[in-house]
Amino acid sequence: MSPALITACFWVLAATATAMLPMRLQRIVGLGLLLSAPVLLAWIGMTHGWLVTLACCAAVISMFRHPLRYFWRKLRGAQTDSAS
Repeated sequence: MSPALITACFWVLAATATAMLPMRLQRIVGLGLLLSAPVLLAWIGMTHGWLVTLACCAAVISMFRHPLRYFWRKLRGAQTDSAS
């Protein structure tokens, strides 16, 4: 297994452990994981090609669907509270 995929496995374990934290503690750690994801995806892409990168990108989007949805709404100027 390549170093990129080993790092990705540790990233997934860190994201899973972060999900078990209380919400107030998830924000800082989760933001770090979310910001490091594109770098990790680029590394995987350079090492293994676009098909593996596409699968990993789907996993990242699945794990961070709620924060990504929030940022997408914020970029569009839509309402970002939980009522919408």
